[in-house]
Amino acid sequence: MMFKMALPRERWSVWLSAVFLCPFLLNVLSVDVEKCEELRLGQYICDAPKISDITQEPENCTNNTASAPNITCRNHNNIVSTFSGKEIGFYKPIPCRNVTGYSYKVAVALSLFLGWLGADRFYLGYPALGLLKFCTVGFCGIGSLIDFVLISVQIVGPADGSNYIIDYYGARLTRLSIDNDTYRKRQTDM
Repeated sequence: MMFKMALPRERWSVWLSAVFLCPFLLNVLSVDVEKCEELRLGQYICDAPKISDITQEPENCTNNTASAPNITCRNHNNIVSTFSGKEIGFYKPIPCRNVTGYSYKVAVALSLFLGWLGADRFYLGYPALGLLKFCTVGFCGIGSLIDFVLISVQIVGPADGSNYIIDYYGARLTRLSIDNDTYRKRQTDM
């Protein structure tokens, strides 16, 4: 008959602490550092972009220099860096919009004052709809009101697919969309 010998108390406590601490240590060591371009607003500091007076868009739409004081992140070369906040940390891409010369203010003003003549639709590049509004006197006023609302909330834009020229810090609307990568949070039953 074989008897199993119990582990001495010192070995038992070391083994027990290793069992409980190893997953924690592995988790701490395997924490993935965020990419610098994916830092949240407030974790980095960007200089204000230079805005063009004509297009109201940033002049250099590709990159903006950013620094991240006391933040560790992974740059585009996958090199992990810790920044003090005094040096240029990384380049942050700036979103740009395609504008071709259609002013939001002009479109709203034309829709409000001359919409019944179709001037707003002619201005935005929809000559057939402009002619229809002109011939029907703005669909008897109802079509002019509907067009005014659609242009005001930026649903109807220029016919060439570009965006309106709107002040950079002005009343720009951002459309939200849902795709297959959108996370949907389920409501729990109350």
